[in-house]
Amino acid sequence: MKILAAAWMLVAVICAPVQAQEARGKVTNLPIPRYVSIKAQEANARRGPSLNHRIDWVFHHRGTPLRVTAEHGHWRRVEDVDGAGGWMHYALLSGARYVLIRDVRADLYQQPEEGARITAQAEAGVIARLGACTLRWCRITAGRHTGWARKARLWGVGQSELRE
Repeated sequence: MKILAAAWMLVAVICAPVQAQEARGKVTNLPIPRYVSIKAQEANARRGPSLNHRIDWVFHHRGTPLRVTAEHGHWRRVEDVDGAGGWMHYALLSGARYVLIRDVRADLYQQPEEGARITAQAEAGVIARLGACTLRWCRITAGRHTGWARKARLWGVGQSELRE
C-alpha cells in the first residue's frame, strides 16, 4: 500500500502543471506586458514597426503611461488606457514610471490606509509620477502634491506590482 501511495505521489509531481513563465520581450528580455512612459513632448504611434508605416495616433503629453505589448527591433507596440496606440520607436519611450488617474477623482492620503487624512484630490486624466506601491496603494506625485492613492484608481501600474 505504501509503495502504491508513493507511486501516485510521484505521478502527481511529474504531471503537476508547470507554472507559466512570465513572457519576455525577444529584443530586451524585459517582461511583456510592461509599463513605460513617453519621453518626448510628441510621439507618433504607427501601424507597423518602421517609418514606412502610416501614423495612426499622435500622443501629445510627456509622461503619458503606456503598456508595451510587443517588441520588434527598435520598435515597441504600445497601448494607452483606452487601448489606442501602435508601434513606437524605443527612443520616444522612457522607463520612468507615471500613472493616469482613471476615476472621476482620486483622493491622495497621507498614509496608505483608509482612515488616513486626505491631503489632495486628483481628477481623471491627471498624469502623476509613480513612487512606491503596496498591493493596494501607490505613492504618487502630481504637481506639488504627493500622497497615497488606491491602486485601483490608477492606470499604468500592475495590480499585483510592488515597488519600493
